[in-house]
Amino acid sequence: MVSDERPCGLSVTCTRRQTPMRRYRTVQKLLLTLAALIAFLLLPTDSFGQAAPPGDATTAAEPAKKSPVEIHGSIRTRLEMWDWFGHGPESRYAFSGNILKLNFRQTNKHVGWMAELAAPTLLGLPEDAQQPGARGQLGLGATYYAANGRTRNASMLFAKQAYLHLHHLGASERHGIRIGRFDFIDGTEMMPKNATLAGLKRTRVLQRILGSFAWTHVGRSFDGAYYTYDAPNANVTLIGATPTRGVFQTDGWGWNQVAFGYGAYTRQYGTSAKASELRLLSMYYTDWRNVLKTDNRPLADRSADRERIQIGSYGGHFLHARETAAGTVDFLLWGIAQSGSWGRQSHLAGAISVESGWQPKGLPALKPWLRGGYFRSTGDNNPTDGKHTSFFQLMPTPRPYARFPFFDWINSEDIMAGVVLRPHTRVNISSEAHVLNLSSRNDLWYLGGGVFQPWTFGYVGRPSSGQRGLANLYDMSVDVRVSKGLAMNFYYGRAQGRGVTRAIYPDNKNAQFGYIEATYTF
Repeated sequence: MVSDERPCGLSVTCTRRQTPMRRYRTVQKLLLTLAALIAFLLLPTDSFGQAAPPGDATTAAEPAKKSPVEIHGSIRTRLEMWDWFGHGPESRYAFSGNILKLNFRQTNKHVGWMAELAAPTLLGLPEDAQQPGARGQLGLGATYYAANGRTRNASMLFAKQAYLHLHHLGASERHGIRIGRFDFIDGTEMMPKNATLAGLKRTRVLQRILGSFAWTHVGRSFDGAYYTYDAPNANVTLIGATPTRGVFQTDGWGWNQVAFGYGAYTRQYGTSAKASELRLLSMYYTDWRNVLKTDNRPLADRSADRERIQIGSYGGHFLHARETAAGTVDFLLWGIAQSGSWGRQSHLAGAISVESGWQPKGLPALKPWLRGGYFRSTGDNNPTDGKHTSFFQLMPTPRPYARFPFFDWINSEDIMAGVVLRPHTRVNISSEAHVLNLSSRNDLWYLGGGVFQPWTFGYVGRPSSGQRGLANLYDMSVDVRVSKGLAMNFYYGRAQGRGVTRAIYPDNKNAQFGYIEATYTF
């Protein structure tokens, strides 16, 4: 076992322990899982199906037909261009992130399986975009560099998914279960039939607290069990799992010392002219890694606290869309309350988001969708009172809500307005404006997306300097479906820093971020 103290991921310092035997055992387990799936292919399909009718020798003798093995894949390449807060060449850089996925699956009447291989490749990561103290890592290029052993180029092949799917079970054939390694995004348990609600859910609800973080060049998966009950207008989902490594490090084979249980009930009701959806969720999260926590306590107190984090989150969302003479109007309410323990501290926190939108009928050539909303999560006002009141975002995909990913939803206030234009079925143009503040001036400016390594906490905090104003963000994205298999994405965002960023980066409080991305599926 080798241990060395060095910057890693979204943490200033961490202790990395290389454990070849543990990695070997993880790979061995996955290979055994894949072997079991291959063995399943050799079994007769009707071994899991209905028995042949008595006395029907012809039916009994004929083997049931198997569905063919489907092979799909995708290649995504993205050129990211960063101009982080602060002045100097180390704040400005570009790098390339790429990921190849190859997916094998087969589905029969009651049993299916899926195995997916992923090969992320990072090229030209910045080696000098890390500065001491509060200035820290200058954008996610520095995070990728630190998380992959301080190398400018990194690549790895690993099993992104490998699971057995038992579906259409029970007398009603509404039960299903996945066992193995799978992707999951909270909010995808049931997609609305109403087009407005479906679009609203995809862009403003999914993966707020639990996601695959697929926007990064690696992503995360979950190893465990995933149960669903599907009714025509309702769904029940239960999951127990542990998150895999990945996200910023290209090695996605191993596990983390983190586990969670997730349960949700989703109900849809109404008509095409007036539709609604309600989801109630509960999630238990526990983290027993021996790692330095990120919070606003003094370093000595945090270093002495190696107790586990145990948090229960309770809440959900409500969506409503209504057709009117002036166009479609919609409403969104999302909220989470949390309780539990943050190491030696008690934990009590929460977050709420309220949004509304309007799709006027007056401009059919552009099909505009106007939106506005308010988000606020709790922060910690007193670092020495034995209570932790900063909302913890668990394991989200932050990027849909922080399109320029320099902030997240811990100790955060976000006043936003946006417009979506759809001039063609293959073109989507979106622009947003955000006024970003810290909820508590006594807490930190947080950034991250949750656990991705056993030796890195997953969030970093920078001092507020007694300020609340973080930045004003203005951005635009253009998504183009060039053909059936090819999609192009363009993004540019500019952040005008305010009191918090000005105190840390007095030489240049502003920042810019943009990328060009192409995804080909086959």
